[in-house]
Amino acid sequence: MVRTRPAAGPQASAKRRATAREAGEPGAVPSREELLAWLRSVGGTVGKSEIARHFGLTADQRPALRELLKAIKAEGAAAPSGRRSLRHAASLPDTAIVEVFGTDPDGDPLARPVSWEGEGRPLVYMHPEPRGQPALAPGDRVLAKLRPMGRDRYEGRTLRRLAETGASRILGMFERGLIRPVDRRARADWAVPAGESGEARDGDLVLAEPLPSFGRGHGLGPRPARVVEVLGRMDAPRAVSLICIHAHGIPDAFDAEALAQAERARGVSPEGREDLRGLPLVTIDGEDARDFDDAVHAEAEGEGWAVTVAIADVAHYVRPGSALDRAAWTRGNSVYFPDRVVPMLPEALSNGWCSLRPDEDRGCLFVRMVFDAEGRKLSHRFGRGIMRSSARLTYQAVQESADSFPGLYGAFRALLGARERRGTLELDLPERKVTLDADGKVLSVAPRERLDSHRLIEEFMVAANVCAAEELERHHTPLLYRIHDRPSDAKLEALRQFLGTFDLSLPPGNLLRPRDFAALLEAVRDRPEERLVHETVLRSQSQAEYAPDNIGHFGLALPRYAHFTSPIRRYADLVVHRALIAALRLGQDGLTAEEAARLPETGEHITRTERRAAMAERDAVDRYLAAYMADHVGTHFPARISGVTRFGLFVTLEQNGASGIVPLASLPDDRWVHEDGTQRLVGRHTGLAFSLGQEVEVRLAEAAPLTGSLTFHILQAAPAGRRRAGASRSSSRSR
Repeated sequence: MVRTRPAAGPQASAKRRATAREAGEPGAVPSREELLAWLRSVGGTVGKSEIARHFGLTADQRPALRELLKAIKAEGAAAPSGRRSLRHAASLPDTAIVEVFGTDPDGDPLARPVSWEGEGRPLVYMHPEPRGQPALAPGDRVLAKLRPMGRDRYEGRTLRRLAETGASRILGMFERGLIRPVDRRARADWAVPAGESGEARDGDLVLAEPLPSFGRGHGLGPRPARVVEVLGRMDAPRAVSLICIHAHGIPDAFDAEALAQAERARGVSPEGREDLRGLPLVTIDGEDARDFDDAVHAEAEGEGWAVTVAIADVAHYVRPGSALDRAAWTRGNSVYFPDRVVPMLPEALSNGWCSLRPDEDRGCLFVRMVFDAEGRKLSHRFGRGIMRSSARLTYQAVQESADSFPGLYGAFRALLGARERRGTLELDLPERKVTLDADGKVLSVAPRERLDSHRLIEEFMVAANVCAAEELERHHTPLLYRIHDRPSDAKLEALRQFLGTFDLSLPPGNLLRPRDFAALLEAVRDRPEERLVHETVLRSQSQAEYAPDNIGHFGLALPRYAHFTSPIRRYADLVVHRALIAALRLGQDGLTAEEAARLPETGEHITRTERRAAMAERDAVDRYLAAYMADHVGTHFPARISGVTRFGLFVTLEQNGASGIVPLASLPDDRWVHEDGTQRLVGRHTGLAFSLGQEVEVRLAEAAPLTGSLTFHILQAAPAGRRRAGASRSSSRSR
């Protein structure tokens, strides 16, 4: 389970030492700074022999090393670990008590050390519990065996549970004295003893908590739980999003003070603002959008283009330290479900004063950018203004009337050319759009169409975000970058093994660039395995984060990038707005010193809330899809094998992208062997083989809307041999 990049490599001094060792020359006793830097990069426990070996020390130099180790331990810069080893004081020991606080996008637990006094905030990626043991849940504390994975990152395995899931809650459907959990990873139902069900009725969606009497003496039956809240009917139209909100712990209610502040909001005064009301700015959004936080305009200028991006002035209304600010920080971002939005800001702002409605004056922050004919930026300028949107347009309308917007499309084509020359990672994985009727019943689940009008807005927003990062760097102002690291070596190795089954390859990791992924995806265009390769490449990527320290954006091939364009729905953008206001002296409501000091904590927090939202949104689509597929149990579908494991296969339908499991027990009776390297399940006796990417015909055996899971049985499969060896031919506003 590798989650992040390996430990940092040696510094220049260590490289010189390595060269000396290769030449047979003795090394030199490291300085205090060199030793501490190396201990920090290792991230775990090391012995004196390992230190001496790394720095190439001789026996005569051991006494000097012992004195140095004694000194750094005495000053607290290093901590002893056992009798003969030590670790950097900012590293965790081999075993520690950790507390689970959430899950990563794969559903595995995330934890933090209970006792920690060093710098940073170490993160522990916990292994799933063994089969038969309850999954770790937020609030659980365990004694964990830790293995360093790089600076401030650890892999953990449970040695002993210190607190059972008493701090956790169970979300499920009440039925005949049992609670059936909505979490598909839950392995058992919970029993509700007499008198502990409250007002719950069969079919109710309930929150429950384990009873304290649960222990070893309980036996093998369902564990007991008490209903603490009835949330509504499981078959209600909005039950799916309600499940996801509670299952992922998304705050969905504002306190009275925050609501009152939002209700008191009024329009901005033109005084002290640049008047943009004469500029025909337009908003371009989806048909179902309710909040419009960006408006655009483009026109020819010389041989190039001038593009203006105006963004709602959320900072004017949400002041640092206010109740609104606390609520927005806690949420981190808005969460979008097919039937509702859980907004970051109350509706009076998100759909009111901060929404750029047509023909209404609104405060804004704007950037005017000038590009040459090739899409190279010549200049930019930020300001604080007052604007009036001249039209609320949809992507479809702009696409159908492209000739009516020569400025927008001319600038778009120039910026698109610059992107293509830069070489970015473009994954063609369309979102699934869920269409509901008035009663909340799923009418369809289909890929969401991606038009040039979508890409037009994306290019303008990316350009504005780059300008924001450049402007704040120019003023030496603290900011939150949007960073995206290159894939880890372990993920790249797994990806290369997978690509090898299609006779595809990638350059070595140290030479890998986003354009190499672009060439790879072009090579599989129109091939049967195209979608599978896109999905696998996506899974191999690191996840984007927010941080005050910049490492660039690998996917966009940009050296600096910050989110500026959506402060209604992302707290990161609000922080960037405040930083610009402070840097450019555009008002008294800019970034404060206190906010700047806590940027590392804010970046880490909103990265978690963003991932929480993504999981909840994906979870909702899966449940809606399962509800839709429940009417098609027994139907046959063309599919492709999208996962191979020891316990079965995963398949993805060609029709709507629905994915589900094919249990090992449903395959023909055989001794099935999992070949990890070739991603195959092979039958020892029948000779049957199922491989990643293989075309199959499946029958839907079960659809469970409660958990969002689908179960399929394979009816027949295309040959599982090597794919067509000779066929090779060598995303959204949230980036």
